[in-house]
Amino acid sequence: MANLDGDIWFWHHNRSECYYHIQITVKYRKTLLDEKVTRVITEVMRGFKDRYDLEIQTIGYDQDHVHILCRFLPKYSGGEVVKLIKSITGKKVFQEVPEIKKQLWGGEFWTDGYYIATISGKGNKAVIEKYIKDQGKVEDLKQLKLFEI
Repeated sequence: MANLDGDIWFWHHNRSECYYHIQITVKYRKTLLDEKVTRVITEVMRGFKDRYDLEIQTIGYDQDHVHILCRFLPKYSGGEVVKLIKSITGKKVFQEVPEIKKQLWGGEFWTDGYYIATISGKGNKAVIEKYIKDQGKVEDLKQLKLFEI
């Protein structure tokens, strides 16, 4: 497991502090995420940062679903990243653990759906909401004033 360090992620001229919580579920909610399968998924995800500019921070496994904390540049949509994760990990699971196909008669490892939420490196929703609401207030404008005219 990796810890969030709060660093800004640089990529060429872009900067990003956006973290994403993604949850994906095994097809038919089958309880297939045993030690062997989770090891395959974890190993596949280790190479995502170098190949796809997708940094996996933390992975949490339950018996039938996975929670992922990651960050990626906004040049990708959340749906594109989920599709990438599902397609590559699912394919690798079927290659490394072929007997699992017998339990998934549709030929897919993951369900079609997913959950995704953004997480700021600067605070939770309430902190950001207050920051936005306070923009342009007299107190803030005084702080920004450089010269008295």
